[in-house]
Amino acid sequence: MNEAANPQKEYTPGTHPDLPAPFATRGPVAWMRDNLFSSPLNIILTVVVAWLLYSIIPPIVNWVFIESVWTADSRVECWAQMKEAEGAACWAFINSRLNLFIYGFYPEAERWRVNVSFILLVMFLIPILWDKAPYRKYWLMYCVAFPFIAAWLLVGGFGLTKVPTDEIGGITLTLIIGVTGIFFSLPIGVALALGRISNMPAVSMLCVVFIEFIRGVPLIALLFVASTMLNYFLPPGTSFDLLMRVLIMVMLFSAAYIAEVVRGGLQAVPRGQHEAADAMGLTYWQSSRLIVLPQALKISIPGIVNTFIGLFKDTTLVLIIGMLDPLGIGRAALSDASWSGLAREVYLFIAIFFFLCCFGMSRYSLYLEKKLHTGH
Repeated sequence: MNEAANPQKEYTPGTHPDLPAPFATRGPVAWMRDNLFSSPLNIILTVVVAWLLYSIIPPIVNWVFIESVWTADSRVECWAQMKEAEGAACWAFINSRLNLFIYGFYPEAERWRVNVSFILLVMFLIPILWDKAPYRKYWLMYCVAFPFIAAWLLVGGFGLTKVPTDEIGGITLTLIIGVTGIFFSLPIGVALALGRISNMPAVSMLCVVFIEFIRGVPLIALLFVASTMLNYFLPPGTSFDLLMRVLIMVMLFSAAYIAEVVRGGLQAVPRGQHEAADAMGLTYWQSSRLIVLPQALKISIPGIVNTFIGLFKDTTLVLIIGMLDPLGIGRAALSDASWSGLAREVYLFIAIFFFLCCFGMSRYSLYLEKKLHTGH
């Protein structure tokens, strides 16, 4: 029986096929009524928050954008251009030191190598973040080779002029430590997690000792060990690059935390999955690779990304051992008397850089969780 033959059929408001939904049941008005003005308490909170935003946002916009100065040769000249002395941001300082913030003290004639490395980093991220990339399996082969290609470009050798690693700084140094730590710590952490739950006592005990020791020591202590004490354990005359020592410590530190996150994911996989794999005649490595690990990693995505975000922010600790990341570059630049007093601009610029990177990682984590959600 069609609808025309049944004119008395009842429809709830907004569901009739021939009529649009009432204005008050959908759209922005309905959303505001349901979320902002649904109760007296919500109305009060909405008004208070709106007043706070009105009080805070316009002055910030005015300070950052409207009255800010972008070109000047000194702090005094910067403030002279403002409508009100010291009443807005002096981005001229950041503008004049931008290359220093990006490249550190990398030789100017060789900075094309850093630029190429940035382009290769974007190409490295495409097949990892976009699972429908054309020829993705070939791209993934490139991803495996990328860290070594980037190391060759940045440090030199084999036809390129060698650049001392102590001249690498700024955003370049942060990305080197962050990307290297993330890239290598994930497989090491997964291996440690599997080793910790292994039935072989020697392997399990070795992994437990390593994980608990690394997690029980602050990263700054490990960096001090890498910068000062590690050479005492090497043969006399051996030179071990400081950046390489820092990268190793950062990778091991992050791997220990990822191992615990992945171990939690492995324990969350139902025992029936292991038994089903055994019933199918799969070996331990086959069941781990095809059945157990994919589910454990899916469960562990929030914890893994949280560890990566913490690792990326912890790269600022290298300032303590004399390496100049963006924070170190900013503090060093502020020692110039002609630009002193502009710490707010420096720290805000650095905060925005780290926020964009960490926010991007967190949003991609949410995307992965929704994409891999198979509980429906």
